[in-house]
Amino acid sequence: MDTALVIGGTRFIGRHLVEDLLAHDYDVTIFNRGNHENPFADDDRVDRIEGDRTNDSALEAARTAANPDAVFDCVAYYPRDVRAATEIFSDVEAYVYISSGDAYGREEIPKREGETPMRPCTPEQATDETGDTYGNRKAEGDRAVVEAAERGVNAASVRPCIVYGPHDYTERVDFWIDRVLTYDRVVVPGDGTNIWHRGYVEDVASALRIVAEEGDPGEFYNVGDRQLVTLEEMVELIADAADEDVDIVHAGPRELGAGGLTPDDYILYRDYPHVLSTAKLAALGWESTPLETAMVRTVEEHRISDRDGSEYDPDRESEERVLGILDTM
Repeated sequence: MDTALVIGGTRFIGRHLVEDLLAHDYDVTIFNRGNHENPFADDDRVDRIEGDRTNDSALEAARTAANPDAVFDCVAYYPRDVRAATEIFSDVEAYVYISSGDAYGREEIPKREGETPMRPCTPEQATDETGDTYGNRKAEGDRAVVEAAERGVNAASVRPCIVYGPHDYTERVDFWIDRVLTYDRVVVPGDGTNIWHRGYVEDVASALRIVAEEGDPGEFYNVGDRQLVTLEEMVELIADAADEDVDIVHAGPRELGAGGLTPDDYILYRDYPHVLSTAKLAALGWESTPLETAMVRTVEEHRISDRDGSEYDPDRESEERVLGILDTM
């Protein structure tokens, strides 16, 4: 494969995907509405087609203009998006849909492709615009991939867990980086051992390309860091990457309650572990970046960005009350 069309391509995962494709000598075209700054505007290796991916005629025009070997769908949020795309791009060498680890419908450790059941999706959920149905809609998109493969389309799905890294507009890990850079004492809810599987964005990008090149039609591939770390260990990784000394303070529900907080007020806290098996993807030759390297790159980009994750702030004044109580115990 030599040419790629990236639906999306300018923000987070799509941006890193374009960079990965360029590094592997693909001719790349991005297709989007132009609502966000295009980091490739001055890069003559990347063509851009403006259009709305929910408009089938616009997608068909992009198909004709780009004539891609591979299509990467970064912004398919509704099952209809996937069904339309797999029809329009039915004759490409590979169509890869970005699904989500949230598509899994049962809590088990680890969640495996083809074994762990997917979430159901009702007709109402398939068109719902709230975050509550995100996983249901992604699961139905995966079913659309299977249906397309049964029609002979070379379509596959990649299921990332929580993605982090440079240019992460969600700011979930930025919150914790900001805490480490700003305070000497960082409150970690619970005993610090909770696990919510995370995946470095450059590894997600390479997974998408490798699945296009080596994956099988109708299959799903989980992607996430091959080495998992707890929430406390993630904070320690951040501190090491930032060359900061911090005191990690554990606070359980009782201590947090004294400050009017709960463990769920903290982003990336999850009571039950969320772990995805990545063996199937690794069997294709995919590898993940060492955690220390991934976090150094993440912290370096955070320092020059204007992101601080403040929308996830549980309220530092409340934390200070919790710290004061813990100091007297």
